[in-house]
Amino acid sequence: MIAVYILAGLVALIIILAVIAPKTFNVYRSIDILKPKEEVFNYILLLKNQEIWSPWAKKDPNMARKYTGTDGQIGFVSYWNGNKEVGEGEQEITNIIDGERIEGELRFFKPFRSTSNCYFNVYNLEDTKTKVTWGFSGKNAFPISIVMLFINMDKAVGKDFEEGLFALKTELES
Repeated sequence: MIAVYILAGLVALIIILAVIAPKTFNVYRSIDILKPKEEVFNYILLLKNQEIWSPWAKKDPNMARKYTGTDGQIGFVSYWNGNKEVGEGEQEITNIIDGERIEGELRFFKPFRSTSNCYFNVYNLEDTKTKVTWGFSGKNAFPISIVMLFINMDKAVGKDFEEGLFALKTELES
């Protein structure tokens, strides 16, 4: 009989955790770049340029890469397979709002399967000053949602976004 109570308690705990667990995430960072908006947008539109400034490219400079489609156009896919820090996955350009926003889908295969949305927003601050916001968002499905009670996505990848945006700024302003 005690085993039944313990089992019922565990089931109740899982249900409670599933109810209170975060169902979505959105991590983003922004930086100002001293270049005209059009120049910044056209640079980040090309996914191959991420090899230059992405923090994950630096974590595994020897990762395998494959490309499908025309870079900078909807449907272009950038595939990678790297070490334990970068895993395996692909990024596809899914929407372009010319001069303003680039949207994509991130599909991770390793170390675990997941799909998220990624985006860049570009804002004109002055003739030669542009704000770039880089982020990604998605849904936390059960049982991953329960794990996300103990992992702060913003803390987990926010620093990488900051590092990447700083490298992007450095590259474009040099």
